[in-house]
Amino acid sequence: MLFRTCLVFLVFATACAAAETHALFVQHCAICHGSEAGGTDRGPSLLDNRRLRARSGEDIANIIRKGTAGGMPGIPMADESVGAIASYVRTLNATAHESNLPGDLAAGESFFFGRGQCASCHLAAGRGSATGPDLSRIGRELTVAELTQSLADPAARLTPGYGRVTVQLKSGGELQGYARNRGSHDLQLQTLDGKFHFLTESDYTRLTFDAGSAMPALVASAEERTNLLAWLSRLNGETNPKLPPQAANPADFAAILHPKSGEWPSYHGNLNGNRYSTLDQITPANVHRLQLQWIHPLPYQPLETTPLVADGMMFVTGPNLVSALDARTGREVWRYSRPRNPAGTISGDAAIGANRGAALSGDRVFFITDNAHMICLNRLTGTLLWDVAMPEKPAKEFGATSAPLVVNDLVIGGVGGGDQGIRGFIAAYHVATGELAWRLWTVPQPGEPGSETWSGEAIHVGGGATWLTGTYDAETGLLYWPTGNPFPDTDGTDRKGDNLYTNCDLAIDPKTGKLVWHFQFTPHDLHDWDANQVPVLVNAKFRGRDRKLLLHANRNGYFYVLDRVTGEFLQGTPFVNKLNWASGLDGAGRPMLKPNMDPTPAGVVACPAVRGATNWFSPAYNPQTNLFYVMSIEDCSIYRQARVGGFHPVNDPLDPTKRYLRAIDVETGNIQWEIEQIGPTELSVVAGNYSGVMTTATNLVFYGEASGGFAAVAADTGKTLWHFEAGAQWKASPMTYTVNNRQYVAIASGANILSFALPEE
Repeated sequence: MLFRTCLVFLVFATACAAAETHALFVQHCAICHGSEAGGTDRGPSLLDNRRLRARSGEDIANIIRKGTAGGMPGIPMADESVGAIASYVRTLNATAHESNLPGDLAAGESFFFGRGQCASCHLAAGRGSATGPDLSRIGRELTVAELTQSLADPAARLTPGYGRVTVQLKSGGELQGYARNRGSHDLQLQTLDGKFHFLTESDYTRLTFDAGSAMPALVASAEERTNLLAWLSRLNGETNPKLPPQAANPADFAAILHPKSGEWPSYHGNLNGNRYSTLDQITPANVHRLQLQWIHPLPYQPLETTPLVADGMMFVTGPNLVSALDARTGREVWRYSRPRNPAGTISGDAAIGANRGAALSGDRVFFITDNAHMICLNRLTGTLLWDVAMPEKPAKEFGATSAPLVVNDLVIGGVGGGDQGIRGFIAAYHVATGELAWRLWTVPQPGEPGSETWSGEAIHVGGGATWLTGTYDAETGLLYWPTGNPFPDTDGTDRKGDNLYTNCDLAIDPKTGKLVWHFQFTPHDLHDWDANQVPVLVNAKFRGRDRKLLLHANRNGYFYVLDRVTGEFLQGTPFVNKLNWASGLDGAGRPMLKPNMDPTPAGVVACPAVRGATNWFSPAYNPQTNLFYVMSIEDCSIYRQARVGGFHPVNDPLDPTKRYLRAIDVETGNIQWEIEQIGPTELSVVAGNYSGVMTTATNLVFYGEASGGFAAVAADTGKTLWHFEAGAQWKASPMTYTVNNRQYVAIASGANILSFALPEE
């Protein structure tokens, strides 16, 4: 009797609590969202709302407290009332995943990938085909009723972006598939074989939306249906930690190592880092006719990404964001994003949102998040396939900004944070599974080779960050990766010695991660002149011999020529005039230091400035001119001995900062030509010209001007042939590609991707 009384009381109390919560909702929310949350002309429906399904109760509570930008105002009320309303809104949007449907999960999975043939069209947790919609988050996206209806009557619940269309082509014939996106004058069509066709109205005469769905209604027994529903309801977007092993497809890497004409499948365009294109439609004779074709905005500025293009699709990045675009029109096909990490949880450039690009391999896209997670996405859908934390012990000092690099069946990346005190490393992961293949530390532990170059406790957090994309040479089979400065930056009292392997180019066996050779540009660096500049690999005649060379314009002000097979120093010449810390380089390439240039508590003026004679922005090499092109900076800083920071601008109005685009003769190290940059002189993270360059077989160099223009100049003389006033703050490098046999040139400009081409004939 007592139990029954308690049960009746519990049911009554629950009903009363629900009524009180509903009353709270009506009091505070009904004026905009309706008394039953169905929406009004003042606010959207909160029933079966896909956006709300993806949010936690705390997320919804924060919206109630703070409101939304340009929309709903925050509502002042007690925390318990906010929590009650947030829970109520969550119940209105309960997903299949929250319903804990009964069934045999293993049997449901077996049916999906077996007799049910669902995986012949759909991906789920990284497995299957990307022909149709990806179901990896279906349990979080649909209610039980919606999921059940989708199986019984697929046409009643078409996934956005998967409407079936038939396109009549002007060239004859037709295409059938999914309209993944479309505009008034263009269509992004995915045919049923999974391939994309990027069309404009000039390509087709008629577009017809077909009734029904490409997916047939489920044919299954009651038990199979129950098990399948239970398994699908558990799909919540989490990556599969045990993806089945997959043999590497040699064709995937071949497409990166030897790109098809018109494609730009890696950060540098080609793995040697020379940013040289053989495309020849745009020439010195017609470059003045270049016109802006499209603009695509991203929610961050200034962007630092270099776009990738393969099979007509462009991939661009922002902080914790990858967007796939129609490279012909700039229209978005899919976007993957995750929230940026809160202030204070990461540091350095990653904390301010810098991200320089992605990498491709077969059906996969890779990028690195602000908190140094290597991410793998499906190339057709943007679905997360795997996610691995790169640091062994994540800490706020670690961040990441660079584009990964794919070599064979490995995707390789580095980390930032060297100015905050980390032990840097380069790490390689299997492209199929994300499993760690190897890790190479840039600062040795005591007793390891190179540790003898450290004296003091700083070796444990010695820096050597690896935050720029390396290069690869199939001829030598070596991976080349630059490393950052030691920590503390300007105080060497606790790190006496050369401090290997900071400020180096490392030659690495990519199969094993073993170091083959190293070259250190600035031993015992006290001026933050890290070596995170691109190691450019070229084959050229040097002093009468055909040589395999590595070219490196270093932040310390010297342009280096190395033998990339052995690491032998061949030549080093200044490429800036303001260089006062060394009198030159000796026969082994070691700097001959001038006295009294080390930072002191009072401060010492040294040149180059802390941002360097150049920085991470990409150089280029043209084999026809044998010239190396680099944005260079003439400036100095006041360096004070400090554990963190310790550098300040000189601010001399009689000798201001100057920037030049310079062309360096590889054979002699002489400056062949230069273009002074007119524009901002501040050397801060958010000001100045951080434009990289790109060169072509038609004797052109493209770059961003400090005054805000995007320009093309003659590669042999530096004569300006064309410019477009973008009013931009350049922190990115240009690239070029073709779609439908038409050449484009693209660059990130402020918050936008810009793409240019000659007028269509």
